[in-house]
Amino acid sequence: MSYNPGMQDLIPIVNKLQDAFATIGQESPIDLPQIAVVGGQSAGKSSVLENFVGKDFLPRGSGIVTRRPLILQLLTAKAEYAEFLHCKGKKFTDFSAVRKEIEDETDRVTGSNKGISTVPINLRVYSPHVLNLTLVDLPGMTKVPVGDQPVDIEFLIRDMILQFVSKDNCLILAVTPANTDLANSDALKLAREVDPQGLRTIGVLTKLDLMDEGTDAKNILENKLFPLRRGYIGIVNRSQKDIEGNKDIKAALAAERKFFLSHSSYRHLADRMGTPYLQKNLNQTLTNHIRDTLPQLRSKLQTQLTAMEKEVEEMKRFSADDPAMKTKAMLTLVQQFGVEFDKQIEGSGQNVNLAELSGGAKINRIFHERFPYDLVKVELDEKQLRKEIALAITNLRGVKVGLFTPDMAFEVIVRNQIKKLLDPSIKCVDMVMTELLELIKQCSELMHRYPQLRDETEHILTGFLRDQEQVTKEHVKLMMEIELAYMNTNHQDFVGFQNAERGRSSKQKQTLGNQVIRKGWVSIPVSLLKGSHRDHWFVLSAEALVWFKDATETEQKYLLKLDGLKLKDIEAGFFHKRVTIALFNPDSSSRQNVYKDREQLELSFQSEEDCESWKASFLRAGVYPESETAQDDKDSLESFDPQMERQVETIRNMTSSYTAIVIKTIRDLVPKSIMHLMVNKMKLIISQDLLPMIYAAGSQDQLMEESAGEQQRREEMLRMYHSCREALGIITDITAKTVHTPLPPPVDYDVPEPPPPKPKGAPIRPNRPTTKVPVKSELSTGRPSIPNRPGSSNAPADAQPRPSVPRRPHVPGRPAPPRPQ
Repeated sequence: MSYNPGMQDLIPIVNKLQDAFATIGQESPIDLPQIAVVGGQSAGKSSVLENFVGKDFLPRGSGIVTRRPLILQLLTAKAEYAEFLHCKGKKFTDFSAVRKEIEDETDRVTGSNKGISTVPINLRVYSPHVLNLTLVDLPGMTKVPVGDQPVDIEFLIRDMILQFVSKDNCLILAVTPANTDLANSDALKLAREVDPQGLRTIGVLTKLDLMDEGTDAKNILENKLFPLRRGYIGIVNRSQKDIEGNKDIKAALAAERKFFLSHSSYRHLADRMGTPYLQKNLNQTLTNHIRDTLPQLRSKLQTQLTAMEKEVEEMKRFSADDPAMKTKAMLTLVQQFGVEFDKQIEGSGQNVNLAELSGGAKINRIFHERFPYDLVKVELDEKQLRKEIALAITNLRGVKVGLFTPDMAFEVIVRNQIKKLLDPSIKCVDMVMTELLELIKQCSELMHRYPQLRDETEHILTGFLRDQEQVTKEHVKLMMEIELAYMNTNHQDFVGFQNAERGRSSKQKQTLGNQVIRKGWVSIPVSLLKGSHRDHWFVLSAEALVWFKDATETEQKYLLKLDGLKLKDIEAGFFHKRVTIALFNPDSSSRQNVYKDREQLELSFQSEEDCESWKASFLRAGVYPESETAQDDKDSLESFDPQMERQVETIRNMTSSYTAIVIKTIRDLVPKSIMHLMVNKMKLIISQDLLPMIYAAGSQDQLMEESAGEQQRREEMLRMYHSCREALGIITDITAKTVHTPLPPPVDYDVPEPPPPKPKGAPIRPNRPTTKVPVKSELSTGRPSIPNRPGSSNAPADAQPRPSVPRRPHVPGRPAPPRPQ
């Protein structure tokens, strides 16, 4: 056992580190080697821990008793008391009160009806009778739920245990009752899964005194049956009768010692059995494990110190009553807010969101994908447009019979089409507004230490943004009124009356050749009844949609021509739980299947953003969305004479041409207006006017008042920093004189067949190793003994065997060497 004081002091120091991280709500980056106690229900895990402490302090009862992990830190001290991490400053000298506190804290989180939780309870016990150890008492493995436990309680407990034992620095104390079949031990099975080499597993056999008469665990304790690399240690705990009779643990330990010394099968193992030996063994093993991990521990401590030094220096200089310090902190936070806002908009920030689009990237998608798609949906209401043109021409003629196409019909229809563009433009403003509000909230988290300053900053900027939202919407409406004020039919891109009458329109599918527009993973429904999907790698070009088995594009699955296809949304339902769109042929007379035997090809996406992006890509390829008010021509249009048909076609061509010019202008100016009146104005107000507005809003002392938990967090951070420095100093001072017990050699994990059971009625004899009976010596017979001949078999048992002489291998063609006599 190691008595190096530096090594012994390291365990309490790193325990303080873990407590400091737990208090401030952070996961400790320094994983101190600890020992997890694993076993089934009623295996005796809690009794082993109580024997270590020498006190009754753990809850007892039937079924599952340990329902939350208990991190037990044993520390050598002169006084004997206990402390809980959630009850700081309160010392428990009565260990029955410790049991009550564990029960109450467990019920507070899990309820009083056998529920479980992964939130641990941290208990520290100081005593002169313990060695420095860190153990984790885990819930016993069970299979049948009771009370409020979920039906999958077995897997929940298993996952909880794996969170601890899967770590390489966690030693596993596998507790198994000796009166059960070791081959069915859940603890050993779980330990074998996470520690196949047996480097971290220590076996503990409990209830040796409760084994059936005539049986023993000698072969297991001698590591001959179900061997472990670190072997087994036998334990005799108090019985239920002893516990109910309040039998003293010291008396129980004395009875345990007497049991091993008096039992014929365990007498020769008595010095390596029992609770005191187990405690010393665990302390030595844990100490050696820490010694082996010192280089890694030192590196982690140094990294943690480097990361904390800057913040700790600021905390040391901070004074809550210093006005200059408060002013400096306010200036710094406002400046950091402005810098972070600019980075989020311009896309030059260091903290890049890897989960979803945000900030400037999301606003860019709104401008170039969502907004153009909404405009095209308005523009392409073809059948409704023809109907409106026919009604306009008829109403403008009145009782007259028209010989020429009325000019007013064109102006009325164009005005109506331009008015429809207002709603998509206002929607674009709303979407950008939502993203800017989210961005303000995200950047204001830099001020979380001062809640009033954060709230005031959000209030000022949100109010300013609301005002600019109204200004922007009024500007968009003004743009629409300007377009309605004058119809510039002399525009260079306008088709003109003559070209329109000949049937030529400026609205033609953009010629992109076979240019690739987009690539990516898209899902195709495999079975509508089962709701299953299969991912494929899609390549969209201006002429076709091709998908492959994977991104290598070597195995083509299908090629779909895009000519004549339209796009429509599929509403979510029982068979369509994902975001889904469909490609279809709007010409019902052709009755052609789009994909194999399907009239439409459905494509599903993981998120709404992916779907909108692909819609915009299809738009570039000339696949337009289905009109929401589209109806069949025969049902929606009246029968017109050939002259009316020509006039309707002329007005439609002129309207489509002029509307395309207006849409092109709106599509360009609306994003520019939003950037100028909302985004850039917001950046300007943050950089120039935010700080004066904050000063004018209220008192600096009130704004710079820390949150309730900030002071506690600062104290914990300083304590953690000093603990890291102290631990690093101890590690540096540890000498190489620490006694190190080498790891036992590997064992063969093949389970041998157990010995056959003895027949009933046979005399019970202790298992002893079979040895040859020695020949009686001269002292016992009174006559000289006759010397044995060489090679005789009646030599004394303690005689040294003659060393064997290696023989030369026989070579063909040579005489064999003579055999020694």
